[in-house]
Amino acid sequence: MAQKKNAPATETKQVEFVFGKTNYRLMLLCIGVVLLGFILMTGTTDIYSFRKIVLAPIVVLAGFAIGFVAILRK
Repeated sequence: MAQKKNAPATETKQVEFVFGKTNYRLMLLCIGVVLLGFILMTGTTDIYSFRKIVLAPIVVLAGFAIGFVAILRK
């Protein structure tokens, strides 16, 4: 008959994440900056204002750049 191999009961596996703590913090910052950019774009008054045409897209692109850095950071 075949014998069963019993694994030790005290064996624990260490869980390793793909990214580190800094990467996850940068991703949260990225999400916050992108949301801030979209909030700056909202509103119905004066759709051609500096805030909606220039500032908000720059903030959104900066948020995406932070996300790019968060993914590539070692």
